[in-house]
Amino acid sequence: MKKGFDNDKYLKIQSEHIKERISHFGNKLYLEFGGKLFDDYHASRVLPGFEPDSKLKMLMNLSDMAEIVIVISAVDIEKNKIRGDLGITYDKDVLRLRDEFMSRGLYVGSVVITHFNGQECAKAFAKRLKKLNIKSYFHYMIEGYPDNVALIDSDKGYGKNDYIETTRPLVVVTAPGPGSGKMAVCLSQLYNENVRGVKAGYAKFETFPIWNLPLKHPVNMAYEAATADLNDVNMIDPWHLEAYGTTTVNYNRDIEIYPVLDAIFKGIYGENPYKSPTDMGVNMAGNCIVDDEICRQASKQEIIRRYYASMCSFAEGKGTEEEVNKIRLLMQQAQISIEDRKVIEAANKRSEKSGLPAAAIEMNDGTIITSETSDLLGTCAALLLHGIKYLAGLDHKVKLIPAEMIEPIQKTKVKYLRGNNPRLHTDEVLVALSMLSLNNENCKKALEQLPNLKGCQVHTSVMLSEVDRKIWQKLGVGLTMEPVQKKALTSRK
Repeated sequence: MKKGFDNDKYLKIQSEHIKERISHFGNKLYLEFGGKLFDDYHASRVLPGFEPDSKLKMLMNLSDMAEIVIVISAVDIEKNKIRGDLGITYDKDVLRLRDEFMSRGLYVGSVVITHFNGQECAKAFAKRLKKLNIKSYFHYMIEGYPDNVALIDSDKGYGKNDYIETTRPLVVVTAPGPGSGKMAVCLSQLYNENVRGVKAGYAKFETFPIWNLPLKHPVNMAYEAATADLNDVNMIDPWHLEAYGTTTVNYNRDIEIYPVLDAIFKGIYGENPYKSPTDMGVNMAGNCIVDDEICRQASKQEIIRRYYASMCSFAEGKGTEEEVNKIRLLMQQAQISIEDRKVIEAANKRSEKSGLPAAAIEMNDGTIITSETSDLLGTCAALLLHGIKYLAGLDHKVKLIPAEMIEPIQKTKVKYLRGNNPRLHTDEVLVALSMLSLNNENCKKALEQLPNLKGCQVHTSVMLSEVDRKIWQKLGVGLTMEPVQKKALTSRK
């Protein structure tokens, strides 16, 4: 895969920049961490070379001076809010995140339950945390938040919240998802630290939009496409332009809230250390782009990918037509169309010809390979085998997994596990291939090519199972699907 982003440089200068920001505030900084700390596949798609766990590795460089505070809203606990990409509730994800951080040597100090208004489910979650020896705190609803600054900056506002005991210079405030109240937790701590004579600081870490790229750069437009369901809009930061005469990019929510933040900072300290929302950020990703054209093309593919994802979500009854229309408009602004994604035409043409579900993959050298559903394999399982055979230099006619091995697996799926679909999925093919690789050199060669699928592009003529979707994601492959439910296998004519 061609790289447009220098990941090693990013890990170095990003951690250095955060250290520098800590030094500006008397060695105590609350860092609001937006987006995903790990498994950031969006960033790795639009910035080829960026690793999905880059932000986590960057934090690990600061592990001796950092502690993590995880935030969850009592409202989300009450609603049993689900994290879409994992299919688990936010309260369960809090525990998952803590385990993930701790297993990597990062210190998790506590959990904060925000928007608390006496909810019994939130109390029950706090009791559960106590049994697990996890410290927890409550932050309360404040009437008129965020506009009633006089009340917010008082002992009946932020002063009413539990003070979070922290021991390290860098406090990373993160959450399972948006709307959890991370910023309010940081600002509450600034108020309560100030009451205790500590002049702590605040900063915000968001990878996107990238402040020092143009407003309509495809990387920033891809961020708008990714957050179409949240109605985020990239904007020129007017406060930064006025203060410095320099054009920078931020997004609507930070720009809209800045006057309130300005008033809160002045209420706590008597002055605001930041002249703009951009000043609050510490993101250095824009300084690590080494090939702008590669990142532009990757981002255009991501916008198309998001367009198809929104159509599939709408077809499944999860998304909205407004989301689809917004991304379609972004495609027009970026002057791209579905014809710019070659695998779409290739997969759909094969499906039209055979009357079967089909798929296509564009290899990193530009070669396009197609497949279709068979009696033994699902279309993506077949495509995966074709792709790694091509990369291993094996003849297309080589059978990596013999039919006599597939048939018993199908029998188990249907007869014993009562499944409806006997065909092997991508994960089942990989398990079978792994077993065969012990004694079969071709299987071993093919299996070793899996990392080289990273950056390839796939399109399918039907919507895939969650299993197949996640396998492509883990392999770093960009996936699009037609918003069509999988039809019953029809016999070949």
